Amino acid sequence: MIKKYKYHMFLILAALIWGFAFAFQRVGMKYIEPFAYNGIRFGLGAISLLPMIIFQGKSTNKEKVASRSTYLIYGIIAGILIFAGSSFQQVGLINTEAGKAGFITDLYIVIVPIMGIAISKSKIKINSIMGALVAAVGLYFLCVNKKFSVSQSDFLVFASAFFFALHILFIDYVSKKVDSLKLAFLQYFTCSFVSIIISLITERVNAQNILSSSVPIIYGGVFSVGIAYTLQIMGQKGVEPTSASIILSLESVFAAVGGFLILDERLEEKAAVGCILMFLGIIISQIKINYTDESKITINDNK
Repeated sequence: MIKKYKYHMFLILAALIWGFAFAFQRVGMKYIEPFAYNGIRFGLGAISLLPMIIFQGKSTNKEKVASRSTYLIYGIIAGILIFAGSSFQQVGLINTEAGKAGFITDLYIVIVPIMGIAISKSKIKINSIMGALVAAVGLYFLCVNKKFSVSQSDFLVFASAFFFALHILFIDYVSKKVDSLKLAFLQYFTCSFVSIIISLITERVNAQNILSSSVPIIYGGVFSVGIAYTLQIMGQKGVEPTSASIILSLESVFAAVGGFLILDERLEEKAAVGCILMFLGIIISQIKINYTDESKITINDNK
């Protein structure tokens, strides 16, 4: 039983680390610009994995044996998807409230099953769809406290949700074919490399600003990137994409908890209801029901 649910625990731990990262990120963004922040933290995340990769040595598990070109292709694609998602989110956050941005970003819990149907013609269980919708309502109660209006920055954040959804689906496709640490290292390196190149062209970065945001960068690099994204890859080896996206969306709940513990932010009753609904959505998505073929959603190719 413990072995069965270890993949769920990997995803929950990833959501926990990402949730607390919001508090550190708010502090770091006072001193350093978005592309520089992403470039440094993803680079640090890649470096943090090197000792484990060296210690691990060559894998003897046939399931994880893959050519260097396969690793390189998968790593670059995953890295570009993370880069696009995190960049759209960071730029959108400049003129978007953090709470609303969190809600829009985590709409990937609804986008993932829709994309899963459209891209792979996969069958999605009814309870997974219901769980995603309940969790989305919970996200709204948790994150949106003021009048909801749509701006250009909101569309940028919404674009990040699509790329994060694509990343979840891509990791589901490749996670069982390659070693988690090696794939994680390559995607971090790719994201860091592209971010730094763009930062050098568009931003002004100096050593003093980097030192001033050193604590958020270290947390964002070692924990949020090096550990959490690796846990995501490991967790998705045993959890289907829709359920994984719902569990990972718990980062909003942990962000509220982190804000309370670190930044002394109050959790309002509406937000507490949102947390309950999100946990309920996860429970609904995990309930096992004896389905008939008609109780699953798929695309009919007959026209």
